[in-house]
Amino acid sequence: MHTVNLFSKKKPRTQISVFGKTDVGMSRDHNEDCFLVADLTAKKASLLPEVRYHEVGPKGSLLMVADGMGGAAAGEVASVMATKTIYSHLMSTWISDKDDSPKQFAYRLREAVENANSEIHTFAKEHPENRGMGTTVTAVGVLEDHVYLTQVGDSRAYHIRGGEAIQLTKDQSLMQRLVDAGELTEEEAERSERKNIILQALGPEGRVRVDLTYQKISRGDAVLLCSDGLSGQVSKEELAKTVSQDKDLVEISGELIALANERGGPDNITVIVARFSGDSLQDPDGGDSVSHEVYPLLDADSTTEPVPLSKDSSPPTPPRSSMIAAGTAAALIVAGALLLAIL
Repeated sequence: MHTVNLFSKKKPRTQISVFGKTDVGMSRDHNEDCFLVADLTAKKASLLPEVRYHEVGPKGSLLMVADGMGGAAAGEVASVMATKTIYSHLMSTWISDKDDSPKQFAYRLREAVENANSEIHTFAKEHPENRGMGTTVTAVGVLEDHVYLTQVGDSRAYHIRGGEAIQLTKDQSLMQRLVDAGELTEEEAERSERKNIILQALGPEGRVRVDLTYQKISRGDAVLLCSDGLSGQVSKEELAKTVSQDKDLVEISGELIALANERGGPDNITVIVARFSGDSLQDPDGGDSVSHEVYPLLDADSTTEPVPLSKDSSPPTPPRSSMIAAGTAAALIVAGALLLAIL
């Protein structure tokens, strides 16, 4: 008699289709952006077919965009260091962890970003010619039916569902703080010549605050990561419309970069687009909202007072940190005014 093993059925898993692309843009002479796409379970980071289309295994997947700063080749060094260090740290810690829980994954992801900050900071101290080097980083970890997002700087991540895009990140920038304080509208901030001034980056400071949030995903959802070379030229409505097309992700990535270049391409442009499917995911409920929450890690946060930094090729000398009082909008506005006065 034939018997059926009821416990042999394979656990349904999330399927991910992903592609990334970077471009120097129309104004820069070299590219300081960097990105990485990885299947952590398979221990592979590439854009080969087995990574571009893969099943999200028990150790998850990783998507990263980094936008370097510091002039000459320093920004390029910083962004490459960030992506390589974060990936290597996860390979040496998370992969060997017996605890495969989402909480451990989130902890390791943030730890990896903090470690990258330390590595870049140390490298810059040991190489005076690269003083002031730094990079943004937005890293998305995918595990089961959730994405876990870490951010430092102003590279963005969007969640796209039903033709609409919701920005999951919040720019750690001077303009965003002024918007939050009611001093500027979002439209005024977007037009400002100082919109490239960020309050945090990996490298310049010994410690950094790493924002960590999480979001449940549904079947058919997409996530887009990009540097500000794309988000500064293409609206989130245009991003959503393009990503929602029934086209290959290679073509979609190319269209988005071409659109940014058509509008001047003033900066390097990087984009990663990922789509999710599979029996492990539920169809989106019409009443579901796309929102994200701070992940509740219980250990002490690593924080530092943000110091304005410019992503221009020749960053200005930041004001002394003592000039920036903790946490108050008024003090931040003063800090911004001080920075603007020396530019």
